[in-house]
Amino acid sequence: MINRIRDIRRQKGMTLADVAARCSPPTTAQTIGRLETGMRNLSLGWMNKIAAALEVEPELLLRGEESPQPRLIAQLTGAGAEALAKPRDAILPIALAGAKGSGGGPIVAMAVEASAGEYRAGDQLWLRETQPDGFARLLNRDVLAPRPGGRFAFGRMINRDGTRVALLPPGAGSKQVIVENPAWLAVAEMLVRKL
Repeated sequence: MINRIRDIRRQKGMTLADVAARCSPPTTAQTIGRLETGMRNLSLGWMNKIAAALEVEPELLLRGEESPQPRLIAQLTGAGAEALAKPRDAILPIALAGAKGSGGGPIVAMAVEASAGEYRAGDQLWLRETQPDGFARLLNRDVLAPRPGGRFAFGRMINRDGTRVALLPPGAGSKQVIVENPAWLAVAEMLVRKL
């Protein structure tokens, strides 16, 4: 059985020992390690204990084969949106998991590393990919746009002229960015902010 315990644990910044200590009753880091690598059977009881320790729904611990896992693909830094060196699984908030949103395309996520405009360091922005035929609906919405060379641009879509899209990045004094013929745009649907 393929599980996502390690991905979720790492994204929450927890060690094996942290998860083990938060289980009820507490267990060992070695046991958690064996469960997340599949060396030990992940029973329903263990799923419930680990899900409670990670503060997620138990079904998030299992990786389904039927739909692609949303990916964390970019981060927002002081210099703008940047591609991650290696995309990783994003842990989907329950409210967004079943929603079709604008266009029903795949979901991607972007981590905010440096505060910009209304976005704070530590935020995660969940976005849904939209194909070019749906770009008109995205005017005045925050979007992530792919650029050549594995780069990205992020900002409020302020204009669309043929195959060109104009974005205004967040933050005071930002200059508009023109993206030529993007294959897709991902529109912001959910902001996840730790309290």
